[in-house]
Amino acid sequence: MIQHARRLFLSLGLATAMALGSASAPAMAQVPYLSLIPQNSSKYAAIVVDAKTGEVLYGKRADAPRYPASITKVMTLYLAFEALAAGKIELDDPVVFSPRAAAQSPTKLGVRAGDSITVMQAMQGMVTRSANDASVAMAEKLGGTEQRFATLMTLRAHELGMTNTNFTNANGLPDSRNISSARDLAILSRAVMRDYPQYYRLFSTKSFNFRGQTIGNHNHMLSEVSGVDGLKTGFTNASGFNIAISGVRDNRRLIVVVLGGPNRITRDRVAESLLNTGFEVLDRRARGEQITVAQNFFEPPQLAQATQPSLQQGDTNTGLSIQLASSPPPSRASKIQIVEPSTVPKLNGKAKATAGGRWTIQVGAFKNRSDAREQLSLVEKKFGKHVDDAKAVAEKDNGRYTARFSGMNEADAKNACKAIKAKKQPCVVMSPGRG
Repeated sequence: MIQHARRLFLSLGLATAMALGSASAPAMAQVPYLSLIPQNSSKYAAIVVDAKTGEVLYGKRADAPRYPASITKVMTLYLAFEALAAGKIELDDPVVFSPRAAAQSPTKLGVRAGDSITVMQAMQGMVTRSANDASVAMAEKLGGTEQRFATLMTLRAHELGMTNTNFTNANGLPDSRNISSARDLAILSRAVMRDYPQYYRLFSTKSFNFRGQTIGNHNHMLSEVSGVDGLKTGFTNASGFNIAISGVRDNRRLIVVVLGGPNRITRDRVAESLLNTGFEVLDRRARGEQITVAQNFFEPPQLAQATQPSLQQGDTNTGLSIQLASSPPPSRASKIQIVEPSTVPKLNGKAKATAGGRWTIQVGAFKNRSDAREQLSLVEKKFGKHVDDAKAVAEKDNGRYTARFSGMNEADAKNACKAIKAKKQPCVVMSPGRG
């Protein structure tokens, strides 16, 4: 868990090596994008996933390569969350806009070259306005250059199990090499809420104030559909209208990805129908019925339109090409917690656990964050079976950095502390509302 949080900057060296074409890299094959999609096929692809179990309830062309467009920014944000969790950056750190970042095509915040905003503002701009300039500025802050950062994005995507994904930029602007799939984007959506629930709530931002203007979220489903609390929309001429959403009802969470919609209204309507049908299927299954989403969902005829290649996107048979690894990297197995909108910790990391089984154990307090993380790693290594489902957090509290595992129930917290203390290690059980 802590090792996962540290990987961001440790991986930059590997990212650089990949970008320069290391001699030890695996065999690669050059594949023109259009050869992967028959020209008479629809752009439409979709998937519905049970966020808790990972079960695919519905899939249509779920593994077909598609342009993710601005849903690409979810991976940019995932790596920003990783850096925040690792203590490499803070929410109020400056993000300086280079001439390259400031020159990005709309939509954008319009920050001038040499000017800066905070990390928090940059993330809010990406989530709401889908700010392309903020995405590149953040990529340059974390990776030095956007190219190096994009390579790191691909590395992390493959670690998460996104085997059909290749990123070439941080914002999803037209590039025929920037591809993913409905399944991969669902994996990414699930990873965000699983790995960084304290930051996932950012995706539910309906608007934010920036330099005297109120910027609204492009994701209208946050306001129009009950229970939807994220994630991201996207559009280019070549991709069509894309959206990844997640919603909670009756303590169940579903993830829905719809790619290649002919327009925003149809895309949103299909996503809502899939979400509603998914929850209905879960309800009927709970009553003993054997039923699938496909039995209850009918695609609108508008989704049957043919894919039209776009020169703006660069997808010609003789144009840009993508690289696909000859063998897929191993997927990372992990469990997921249901993240209720009302109980997600605040972005400043100071929110207290709420009642309802959210117990915490503290295994030490230290003068610096690195020592707190070392203690968390030690406890995870020696007492993994007791803290596997908990979230490790090293945060500042009253001048000291505490090492804590949160998200436990009362019995697990007490059993974990009993086992840790038996080995002469410090451990304090903290009930909901304490700390």
